[in-house]
Amino acid sequence: MRWVWLALAVWGALHPLRWFIVWVAQNGYSLSGLFSAWRANPATTGLLWDATIAAVALVLWVLSEVRVRRNWEALLAIPATLLIGVGCGLPLYLFLRTRPL
Repeated sequence: MRWVWLALAVWGALHPLRWFIVWVAQNGYSLSGLFSAWRANPATTGLLWDATIAAVALVLWVLSEVRVRRNWEALLAIPATLLIGVGCGLPLYLFLRTRPL
């Protein structure tokens, strides 16, 4: 399963990035435009909050487990989650968590 987690982390980074690149090509590099798009309708706002809550839960989980397990490499999942998304951060964390200590 360890390599499945890594494959999902790569997919979770690249696939959403493709859609972000399409959006930037259509709208330019507008941070305010991106925030507006995230609040365009109740469905997108709901997805934004869903992803935000999942990201907060994942960051707290990573921090609490790293404190106990001393698996410092697993901290890499935090910037992956915050900068790329939960679709990359969660499987990356599972990949790093399942490595032999």
